Amino acid sequence: MTNLTRTTDFTLGAREDEAYFDDDRVKRRRSFDTQLLQEPVTVLATRSPLIFSESTATSEAMRAMQTEHSGVVLVTKDGKASSPLLGIFTERDILLRVINRGRNPAETPLRTVMSAEPEFLQADARVAWVLNMMSVGGFRHVPVVNARGCPVAVISVRDVVEFLVEAFPNEILNLPPDFGVRKNIPRDGG
Repeated sequence: MTNLTRTTDFTLGAREDEAYFDDDRVKRRRSFDTQLLQEPVTVLATRSPLIFSESTATSEAMRAMQTEHSGVVLVTKDGKASSPLLGIFTERDILLRVINRGRNPAETPLRTVMSAEPEFLQADARVAWVLNMMSVGGFRHVPVVNARGCPVAVISVRDVVEFLVEAFPNEILNLPPDFGVRKNIPRDGG
């Protein structure tokens, strides 16, 4: 009888609904907001950036991208990490500035097809800034530079995804194997 009374007492039910918002799931989400986003970008697992000089043939940069399974090359005056960042060259640039314009990659220097003066983050930036740049700017790669403007890393969308998977392994890695997947869909071009 007490159970029946509790469920018909809307005032008590409303208090129980409010209690839902105090449970651990919401606290975990708040923890995500306040802690993970304020972590320095150094917590993201990044690889050493591919760095080339602005006079390097585009074909050489493309080969390195393919060999290293990287979607980005950073460009400096002399191709050294000790020089300031001048530009960024991505897979998107290959499609839009090389192939789409009919340029010969062997004869095209990076300076003519790179995105000059790219946006970047300082090495002491927070994860929130990476997400902001990727979301607002539409970037898939964000260069990270030191105080002298020299490249030290490149953060990719993949790096951010891996960071989130590491932070929430139970919620992400323990999904059913066929969750939301339709079977027998042709994967032509996708």
